Amino acid sequence: MPRTVHTPLAERFVADLRSWHPRMPQQERLKQEYLALADQGDEPFRRRPRREHLTASCFVFDEALTQVLLCFHRKGQFWVQLGGHIEDGDGSVPAAAFREAAEESGLQTLRPLRRRPVDLNVHALGSGFSHCTAHWDVGYAAVAPRGAQLVVSEESEELRWWPVKALPAGVAAELDTRLRGVLTELGAA
Repeated sequence: MPRTVHTPLAERFVADLRSWHPRMPQQERLKQEYLALADQGDEPFRRRPRREHLTASCFVFDEALTQVLLCFHRKGQFWVQLGGHIEDGDGSVPAAAFREAAEESGLQTLRPLRRRPVDLNVHALGSGFSHCTAHWDVGYAAVAPRGAQLVVSEESEELRWWPVKALPAGVAAELDTRLRGVLTELGAA
């Protein structure tokens, strides 16, 4: 018998995942793994004491979905989408993703494209990430207002718009594949 999901955040996450029907088969397989993780209760949503836990990220696009905003991550030393840990005050996993994107870019008026995920990705972390050994990332998508001023956070060295079909050298592992999957999920590939 499955364990009960305890927090409203976890319950909303499970409901969102169950209502999502990914276009890509590998995302459907990962979805089942995420549901099994969420079935463990509240712990996967907390950074500590778990060394592997859920994170929330946001693929920020221009209106035409032809440009993506990436940050050069200070710890990881790679280009990656915006995102981070789910905090106790976040009411939902998508809220955490959009909060992280706003904090890391200065963009306070992002327009979420939908509440359901657009990407799931489990990735190991290097020694520069101290306590964490792996993130079970849940990706969402949003559009930034045209001409909005970007503000680099302390977690990044740089923010820059890149054509979705011409990502820079030095992107995080699998980012190009993930981005293609996100665009497919959004019907823009």
